[in-house]
Amino acid sequence: MRNLRIVVVNTIIAAGEEDDLVLQGQAARAEALRVGLLEAGYDIVASLPADMYLPERIAQLQPDMIIIDAESDARDVLEHIVMATRDERRPIVMFTQSEDTASMDAAMAAGVTAYIVAGLQSERIKPVLNVALARFKQEQKLLSELHDTRHKLAERKVIERAKGLLMARHQLSEDLAYQKLRNLAMNKNLKLSEVAQRLLDVEDLLG
Repeated sequence: MRNLRIVVVNTIIAAGEEDDLVLQGQAARAEALRVGLLEAGYDIVASLPADMYLPERIAQLQPDMIIIDAESDARDVLEHIVMATRDERRPIVMFTQSEDTASMDAAMAAGVTAYIVAGLQSERIKPVLNVALARFKQEQKLLSELHDTRHKLAERKVIERAKGLLMARHQLSEDLAYQKLRNLAMNKNLKLSEVAQRLLDVEDLLG
């Protein structure tokens, strides 16, 4: 099994101001994260700034997971992450110093899988990412099941409408109308819902 391919998105401000204690702290956090990921055996494919080009870069790199290293307010980062993962969801883990509830809510609403406050010790990184990945897979499974259920309900509704149409037009019983739909589907090598939708489309055209 190959290692997870990870893109790290950081909010570290421009270099050249290392005398600033805040920037030094950010740089130290970024280094601790990098070391922890490498020690855990992950493949860091890129470390990117949270700018307008982020969605395009993530689309090109196709990482398995996105990690956000944010000191505090990460609203701009989240906006870019939302755009970058809008069409293809990925697990997102956010390491931050902010304990603000509003920031946490905003992160979760943006699609962040795990929101980790403080304590960026390298030995914690692997278990945190494992949990985030497992949670993401479970969420995707539930979303897929929900989508399938909605699709089946929509198909059933179409079949019921087509069956009602046949019953009214040909004075058929419900069973005979259903059998007629089944025979049409078998003869045309189509799904029952597809035949039903075609009947409804024709009815709409003819008025």
